[in-house]
Amino acid sequence: MRQIEVAVSLPVHNTYTYLVSEAMAAMVCPGKRVMVPFGNRRLTGYVLGDDAREYPPDQLKPICDVIDETPMFPISMVGFFRWMAEYYVHPIGDVICEALPGGINPAESAVYEKVGDTGNPFAEKTGGLEKKILQVLAAGPARADRIAKKTGCEIPKNILLKMEKNNWITKRKKIVRGRTRHKMQRYARLSDTGEPHAKLSEPKTQIIDFLRTNGETPIDRLNDIVPRAASHVRDLAGKGLVEITEKPVYRDPFGDAVEPDTPPELTMEQKQVVREAASALGQGFATYLLAGVTGSGKTEVYMHLAAKTLEKGRSVLVLVPEIALISEIERRFRARFGENVAVLHSGLSAGEKLDQWMRIAKEQSMVAIGARSAIFAPFADPGLIIVDEEHDTSYKQENRFHYNARDMAVVRARLTDAVALLGSATPSIQSISNVSTRKFRELNLTRRIHRQGLPEVTLVDLRKQKDQRGIARFITPALKHEITDTLARGEQVLLFLNRRGFASHPVCAQCGAPQKCRNCDVTLTLHKKSNIYKCHMCGYFRAAASPCTHCGSNAIKALGMGTEKIEAAVRSLFPAARIARMDRDTTSRKGALLKILKDLKHREIDILVGTQMVAKGHDFPNITLVGVICADLSLSFPDFRAGEMTFQVLAQVAGRAGRGAAPGKVILQTYNPDHFAITAAQQQDFMNFYNQEIRFRKALDYPPFSRMLQIKISGKDQDKTRRHAEASGRLCRQLFACDDPKCRAVEILGPIEAPLSRVAGRYRWQILLKSASSASLQHFIRRLYFENNAHFGNRGIQTAIDVDPLFMM
Repeated sequence: MRQIEVAVSLPVHNTYTYLVSEAMAAMVCPGKRVMVPFGNRRLTGYVLGDDAREYPPDQLKPICDVIDETPMFPISMVGFFRWMAEYYVHPIGDVICEALPGGINPAESAVYEKVGDTGNPFAEKTGGLEKKILQVLAAGPARADRIAKKTGCEIPKNILLKMEKNNWITKRKKIVRGRTRHKMQRYARLSDTGEPHAKLSEPKTQIIDFLRTNGETPIDRLNDIVPRAASHVRDLAGKGLVEITEKPVYRDPFGDAVEPDTPPELTMEQKQVVREAASALGQGFATYLLAGVTGSGKTEVYMHLAAKTLEKGRSVLVLVPEIALISEIERRFRARFGENVAVLHSGLSAGEKLDQWMRIAKEQSMVAIGARSAIFAPFADPGLIIVDEEHDTSYKQENRFHYNARDMAVVRARLTDAVALLGSATPSIQSISNVSTRKFRELNLTRRIHRQGLPEVTLVDLRKQKDQRGIARFITPALKHEITDTLARGEQVLLFLNRRGFASHPVCAQCGAPQKCRNCDVTLTLHKKSNIYKCHMCGYFRAAASPCTHCGSNAIKALGMGTEKIEAAVRSLFPAARIARMDRDTTSRKGALLKILKDLKHREIDILVGTQMVAKGHDFPNITLVGVICADLSLSFPDFRAGEMTFQVLAQVAGRAGRGAAPGKVILQTYNPDHFAITAAQQQDFMNFYNQEIRFRKALDYPPFSRMLQIKISGKDQDKTRRHAEASGRLCRQLFACDDPKCRAVEILGPIEAPLSRVAGRYRWQILLKSASSASLQHFIRRLYFENNAHFGNRGIQTAIDVDPLFMM
């Protein structure tokens, strides 16, 4: 019997060997899911290939079933999954589960069934809860959760065990299909064996004639020919005249059709960039950093290179940082490449994502566009991997599996001998450093495509507004004047503030206490439209009319500001203007974001107020004024990258202005007009910022001069979490004190409480590991983790390993 290697969908770092019977051997191949026995249950496993390890067959268990007809991922991705599991110290089964569309795995479930009456009246032998359970099961078998729902009571396990023991109920295990499935459509076709029937009604005759002319047809379409076609088709099938079949159909996530376009003439700079990058296609692995000013036509470069890659018979993967950008770039790629384009992102329904995944897996689409999870698109042979806005922190996954899609794009390109192209107007410090060490090759676009000049940026010192009251504190006279002039010219205005809500710091006027979340150590934010105080960390909310949690006073002062307050202020100043707001609150409903972007494009919005969602990648030629309400919000973060993030977001939002024929202008309001990140953003000079920032990084031995790894420790019990963190720190120092030179090359910082010490009811600590060598860090964490399994396997405390962390909060 054949032996295969299987990764199971559990948080275990090992892979397992299973037997495949001769009957199933032809159905099993890498990339397919199988049901396997694991302990006393059955669960989903992922076939990685034939197992090179040789075990006596009598020590192995056979697989139970093969789930898939088509592999969910190609064999070329197995090495990629192994690399990610090794580098991020994460179970490979969890890596694959994270990659695949959600909700597709079947699971084993316990079903309870009532045993037939034995002559003893149950009413005399059972209590109230047992009676309710038996009444539910009298209607048929049910799972424990359904029994609880029907009875309206929590069902303790010991009650079910007692009823089993008394032989009142039985338990059996069954496999429940995943909640995400293929959409099936019923078709009708004439039977090959059916004999003509003389006495058919007029509707049935019409259906027979239509099928004879048009062949196999969806039954839904037959309703256009004959009312109630489905019942007539069933009757015809019963007579043997028609056959009914089911086929999977793809759900369409795109919506509006797109007119095909014609590639425009490239500028000289664009041609040179395309020529150099295209020369590397098919010649092995290479990574390019495309540094192009805002409006320089990077997307057109991407599409020209994608076309050249498709000509070579290889696929193209395009990553963008946020869903807000996908609709625009997806429409441009569909206009160029038509039905060859698929999309993958969390804005799709589970069914839509499964359909798009399978289109890629079956090679029906050769171009995939998506956010960070699209790095797992199941292409067998990607030839070009594009990462747009490569500097963006949204590429880092912060929950469960802490991977960076930008970095993994380079790794996947290396494993498949592809070209990785990272593009940005404000490249990350890490990428520029990789250019200087010749790991990346640099490409430049220094001019906008229509040779428009970069916008004029004016600094406004907010310290001079400290005596102002009301609106004038954040809509300064200079900004108000520019908005008035811009609207008078019939042009559009973008106002940027990277904080949503109405007031970010509500304080009790009676006792001075800030109104904090009950689950997190952060203040609540007032959302006036919803009339609630809301926590942006855990989602907790309470009514805006709630009294102070400390003294009970109703005198709550709404201090601070957010996009909702800016929107209200602008409406009062410019009542005739058409104003919209673009943040997470206004774009949470499906289609809401696309509507805002369409209205902006069709000039049905005069002033758009938004968070960083508006700062990235959008191209609206009629926006000629950008107002940055407060440029300093991220400068005070306790993070060594605070200056870099501030410069990038300011330079990006400034780049939204003046992309059309009219020149652009930016009003940048700040309390720190002399900070080098602010002045560099004013000059839109990335290298000026880089040359100053890199000196600080080198002096403090921060990346790119070192590699970092963060151990995140959290728990619901404050003292227990602290003790566990301190014990983890002692284990780190014991390992450092050993004779292993790789371990001694690691610097240990902490343990220390996280800046946000409590989030969602969990107390948080962290340990930071630094080293000049990535190999030393990997060696250290693997020894620490696997030699102390009992310590890190504590169920009451959660430990997460974040390699190359971006967020230190």
